Amino acid sequence: MPDDKELEAAIERLMDAERFAAAEQIVAQAAPQLQKVLAAALAEGGWFGEPHEAETLRAATVPDPDERLAAVRGLLAEEARMGMMVGVAVGWALNDELRDDDRKEDT
Repeated sequence: MPDDKELEAAIERLMDAERFAAAEQIVAQAAPQLQKVLAAALAEGGWFGEPHEAETLRAATVPDPDERLAAVRGLLAEEARMGMMVGVAVGWALNDELRDDDRKEDT
């Protein structure tokens, strides 16, 4: 597990457009399969079950238009945050799996 400085340095390297482009290309190739993993992880975590449906209905039916818009924006922002967090976790796990495969091939 990387320490805080190693993690910060790795994130900083991602700011290099060429490094990020290579990672983006790999993810784009794997996107269909990764979407399945992401959807399963979100569903398993309860993000698209009854509580989500209830919150969606609540946000969509707020009587005041300005409050309704704020509620929908809040819901969308929370969904985006959770999707990103779970997506990062999926990517991290995929990286670990690929490294494990590389280690097995080296032995």
